[in-house]
Amino acid sequence: MVYKGGAAIAEVVRSGFVEGLHRGSIALLDARGDIAYAAGDIDGPVFPRSANKPLQAVGMLRAGLPLPAPADLAIAAASHWGEPFHIARVRRILVNAGLTESDLACPRDLPVDSAARAAVIASGGGATRLLMNCSGKHATMLATCVAAGWSTSDYLDPGHPLQKEIARTIADLVGEPIAATGVDGCGAPLFAFSLTALARSFAALVSAEPGSNERAVADAMRANPEQVAGTRGHDTRFMRAVPGMLSKVGAEGVWAMAVPGVGALAVKIDDGARRAALPVAVAGLARLGVTGDELAKAGEAILYGRGVPVGAVRATLP
Repeated sequence: MVYKGGAAIAEVVRSGFVEGLHRGSIALLDARGDIAYAAGDIDGPVFPRSANKPLQAVGMLRAGLPLPAPADLAIAAASHWGEPFHIARVRRILVNAGLTESDLACPRDLPVDSAARAAVIASGGGATRLLMNCSGKHATMLATCVAAGWSTSDYLDPGHPLQKEIARTIADLVGEPIAATGVDGCGAPLFAFSLTALARSFAALVSAEPGSNERAVADAMRANPEQVAGTRGHDTRFMRAVPGMLSKVGAEGVWAMAVPGVGALAVKIDDGARRAALPVAVAGLARLGVTGDELAKAGEAILYGRGVPVGAVRATLP
């Protein structure tokens, strides 16, 4: 099975004129886990990209990852912004495991956060593995290997015991076989499955029993949203705006969210535009009855002309 592509679910409106469309797919599940609304292809497999991270974190816990604080678990599932408190936490995870930055296999990068990036450059620094937005996931993968007595030099190999356990965990949480295995931008194995399965897995995290590995990841992310997406990231804003919400963005226009007792959703924009995923996700939440001024502000995708707002990307769910 392949992903067949989506429907026209967002329009680009500039000065009152529709200058373009974004195609994509969205799956909405109600509180019972039934399909409440769908557009596009919700059954074909997609790479969830960083929306995989909460599921990978559950896999690490199942493999024996020891974490001293929920914030450490939150950054394991994060696409952090490279702010100083992010870097300090990732470094501490490595030190506690007897490791250093040189053990990380993620690529070198600069912080996502503009102020943090400017500070690094102003101080004469440059791209490092520690600053890369996936370094929290990589540090905790390494810490899991140390705890389990596994090798660390090849921890990203799909045949490594850690990655095998993560793959088993993801297949369990999404409720369907993994359709394909690829390599994510950070170098870690990446698993493909349907948008319906992605929404289902997020619903499973927020509805899991207290004390379970699934609930531990969801609770850690919701209690420490700034670890997940920095002080200004959209996941942070969404989780602060809606009590109990779990939110995780992925590259190439992917977004997954769940609210306990309400439902879950997963979005994929075919051309990879996050600017379209934002309003579509907010429109999907509205169909589940989740609304609010702060949520609407967090989901705005404004277009500018000479520095002045002149339009927006708007959801057009059929």
